[in-house]
Amino acid sequence: MKRAGFTTTWLPILLLLPQLSIIAIFFYWPAAHALHSSFYLQDPFGFGSTFVGLDNYSDLLGNTEYRRIAWFTVIFTVLVTFLSLSLALLLAVKADKVIRGARSYRTLLMWVYAVAPPVAGFIGLIMFNQSWGPLTRLIESFGHEFLLGVNYNDTAFAMVLVSVWKQVPVNFIFFLSGLQSIPKSVREAALIDNPSASGRFWDVIFPLLAPTGFFLLIINITYALFDTFGVVDTLVKGEPGNNPMTLVYKVYVDGFRGNDLGGSSAQSVVLMVLVLALTVFQFRLVERRIHYT
Repeated sequence: MKRAGFTTTWLPILLLLPQLSIIAIFFYWPAAHALHSSFYLQDPFGFGSTFVGLDNYSDLLGNTEYRRIAWFTVIFTVLVTFLSLSLALLLAVKADKVIRGARSYRTLLMWVYAVAPPVAGFIGLIMFNQSWGPLTRLIESFGHEFLLGVNYNDTAFAMVLVSVWKQVPVNFIFFLSGLQSIPKSVREAALIDNPSASGRFWDVIFPLLAPTGFFLLIINITYALFDTFGVVDTLVKGEPGNNPMTLVYKVYVDGFRGNDLGGSSAQSVVLMVLVLALTVFQFRLVERRIHYT
C-alpha cells in the first residue's frame, strides 16, 4: 500500500506556519513579555521602568492579601471542578438511560454551553438580585439574607454556583459520548456478572470513563483558574473591595486598575508556573493509572 506524503519539506512547513504564527504572537510573545516585565518597576504613566530584580516576587510572596486570594483560588478551583464533573456525570448517566424524548432532554442540558462567561455572570446577577432575584428569595425563605457583592461568603457562593452551571454542559457532552461509546456487549456481560446497578457502574462503567474523566479534570481546572474571569468580574460588579477574587482576576485588578504592571506580571508568571507544575504532576502521576484502549 502506498503511503501518502509530501514531495517537498517546504509544503508542510508552509501549512503549519499560520498556526505557529498565531501561537507565537498570542502565547509565547506575551509570556516572554510578562517574564521580562516582572523584573522591572513600571512607571504608571509609561515614562520608563526601573530594574528591581526579584523584588516584585519577594513582595508578592510576602503579601498577606495575595496568600489569602491564593487560598481562596484553591478552594474555588476544587469546588468548581468537583461539582462540575460530578453533576455532569450524574446527568450523563441519567440521559444515557432516557429512551423517549432523549434528543430534547440532551439539548436542554447542552444549550448553556453556548453562553459566554460574562453573560453567565450577568444571569447570576439577575438570579441573585437583592430586590427580586428568585435565588435570593429562595435563600431568604431559609432565614438568611443573601447580599451579593457585600457579604464575602455570599459572593463566593454565587461565583461557585454560576461557574459550575456554566461548565456542566461541556462535561455532560463528553461524559455522554464516553458512555455511548461503551460496547453493548460489555454492558450485557456486566449485567450478568453484577445485578447491582451501582456495582456495575463503579466496577465496569466508571473505569472505562477514566480517559474522558482525566481529560475533563485538566480542562475543568484550567477553566476554574482562567475562564471564570468573566463570571468573577461581572458578579463583583467591578468593585472587588473585600469581595473574593481569584488569582487571574487579581492580575487584572493590579495591572489595569492599580497600574502596577511589574507586580501583575510577576503574579502572571507565578500563576503560569503553578499551572505548568500542576499539569506535569497530573500527566506524570495520575495518567499512570489511566489505560487508553
